[in-house]
Amino acid sequence: MRTELVVVGAGPAGLAAALAADARGVRVTVLDGADGPGGQYFRQPAAALDARRPRALHHRWRAWERLRDALATSGVRVLPDHHVWYVEARSGAFTVHSLLGPEQEEPAAVHADAVLLATGGYEHVLPFPGWTLPGVVTAGGAQAMLKGGLVVPGRTAVVAGTGPLLLPVATGLAAAGVRVAALVESADPRHVARQARALAGKFPEAAGYAARLLRHRVRPRTRHTVVRAHGDDRLAGVTVAALDADGRVRRGTGRYLPCDTLAVGHGMLPHTDLADGLGCRPDGPTVAVDAEQRTSVPGVWAAGEATGVGGAQLALAEGHIAGRSVAARLRGTEPDPAGWAAAARTRDRLRRSADALAAAFTPPAAWTGRITDDTLVCRCEEVTAGAVREAVDELGAGDVRTVKLLTRAGMGWCQGRMCGAAVAGIAGCEPAPSRRVFARPVPLGVLARPEPDPREENPDPRAESPDPRAESPEPRAAGPDPRAAGPDPRAESPEPRAASPEPREEAPRRPERGPS
Repeated sequence: MRTELVVVGAGPAGLAAALAADARGVRVTVLDGADGPGGQYFRQPAAALDARRPRALHHRWRAWERLRDALATSGVRVLPDHHVWYVEARSGAFTVHSLLGPEQEEPAAVHADAVLLATGGYEHVLPFPGWTLPGVVTAGGAQAMLKGGLVVPGRTAVVAGTGPLLLPVATGLAAAGVRVAALVESADPRHVARQARALAGKFPEAAGYAARLLRHRVRPRTRHTVVRAHGDDRLAGVTVAALDADGRVRRGTGRYLPCDTLAVGHGMLPHTDLADGLGCRPDGPTVAVDAEQRTSVPGVWAAGEATGVGGAQLALAEGHIAGRSVAARLRGTEPDPAGWAAAARTRDRLRRSADALAAAFTPPAAWTGRITDDTLVCRCEEVTAGAVREAVDELGAGDVRTVKLLTRAGMGWCQGRMCGAAVAGIAGCEPAPSRRVFARPVPLGVLARPEPDPREENPDPRAESPDPRAESPEPRAAGPDPRAAGPDPRAESPEPRAASPEPREEAPRRPERGPS
């Protein structure tokens, strides 16, 4: 298949970019591993569940409706169940390789002149004794179960870790009938207060969550952490304790809370595997981009959480800017930043807010001191914290790569995505940059297949199916304004009950705009 622009990721950033480029005449194909567009932020219940009120699962349903309706009347081609594992750059063009369906065994390739990476982020979870027990799930995983499956992970839950995502998870579970025994937040409220100026726009939303917690009688415990999860064949309860100013557990403050579910998370990390494989310049853990969302590799743009975790509204703004830039560059013209000035202002404001949130909600500095030697750190390879410490203290490992070679930590199915930060923390090393050639495991049979000649493929994917715009005399919607998007996905509401009415934000006339 051939197209002009391939967008990898059908979350807010990817859809906003696709709509902005499509509105300017670019042939766009969007690839995503899920069974439908929306990403984690706009995750939808499975169609077979016949959800009566899916809007009750989302904080700002109207933002999704505008995005969905604009997509339906556009010429954007969305290919779900496409798991992208490699983007190949060759002679100024690109081939995006993916695996199809849940089994991920059949290959597919899309050829394009440009690529936009909107690969989102994934949850960061720090280990602790008992964290591998059945009943312990990530906060995002509990939210995904509720949004996508209309199910809850248990009857009595503790929500713990750090970051704004804990608020919607706790309120969503409580509204679904789960008894939330506690909301355990390790951050100090004083750290949040220091960022008051940058976070002023978030305070009304935070107040709304506080009111819901009060209504469901959920007790927040700030400057607390889960010390241990207890149970034999599954979770039976957790011990929580208070933290001092240095992030160490205060003696004598431990308290046992019975529960059958622990939803835990410590923030988000960006997905950068495809960008790393292309050789895009990193900026710390994120992909470095310029004011147009261009990466250091010509023909490759990036937007959303891959360029810095900041939420759906920021992702929409970045995607809109990237889509307009791609459209201009593909037509050989210089982009006019004045055309996306409003989105740029939104991007700058929300980036400052995201930086403030990251500064306020950092994991406790002394977390590694609470990890016992028998605690599993790498679940895939069953490597314990003691083995990591032995590699450093007795075998002389001085970096994460050497620890990996000596212990196999990070060599499993997830390739260190889940355990990499924890291994680095316990080893006392800086996290190593990713050097993965492929973004996900690939069957050898797929690699052995001869590559088809792209010249023999249909040069225009629109010729394979009728343009949906030809079926309606109505003018095409150009997509919602980035400023009309939802808040930080770490602070969205998955409540299955109808939320309080939000003031309606008007979409612009033209053009435009989230795993565990």
